[in-house]
Amino acid sequence: MSSVKSRREQYSQATKAALLEAATRRFADQGFAATALEDVAADIGASRGAVYHHFASKTALFEAVAGELESWMVRQVIEATEAAGDDPWKAAMAATDQFLQCCCDPVYGRVVWQEAPLALGWHRWKELEVVYAYGLIEQLVAGLIAAGQLPELPREPMTRITFHILGAAGMALAEAAEEDKERVKADYLTAIFHLFDGARLT
Repeated sequence: MSSVKSRREQYSQATKAALLEAATRRFADQGFAATALEDVAADIGASRGAVYHHFASKTALFEAVAGELESWMVRQVIEATEAAGDDPWKAAMAATDQFLQCCCDPVYGRVVWQEAPLALGWHRWKELEVVYAYGLIEQLVAGLIAAGQLPELPREPMTRITFHILGAAGMALAEAAEEDKERVKADYLTAIFHLFDGARLT
């Protein structure tokens, strides 16, 4: 009995993963409004009912896709900070660089920065950004203060200001033409690093 249940669970998990993959392609290529659940289901040879078995609505499916992409971004940023070594400043700069590199990705940029505010509404989208990005920034700011590389200023305002600066850069990269993304990224990195250097103590 447990073996049958296990096979059913594996099939269910595989179907859900396939739906997320298909939906990611659809949302990135066509956008939220132009994507139909029937098309997502057809892409993996499933029924619309299979979609509703896992997701209550198209919005719920989109939020799951956005969450997967945000988790991917977080993993990329964490790997970059770890590769930078023990210096908190280098880690923060590496994290910033990697975050903007993720924003250059056409799928992440389209789904998270362009479609999510429309699909989820502004407030829910901002909540999603806070869940995934804000905590990372908070940790980096705290590390820089603890290392004496940033002044001991109120951390919540410092974190929130940094959060919005990086958000503006992310949106700009998502909206930039593919051939302009690397130039736009370099311009924003120059500006952001200059701002950070202005606040640096050592």
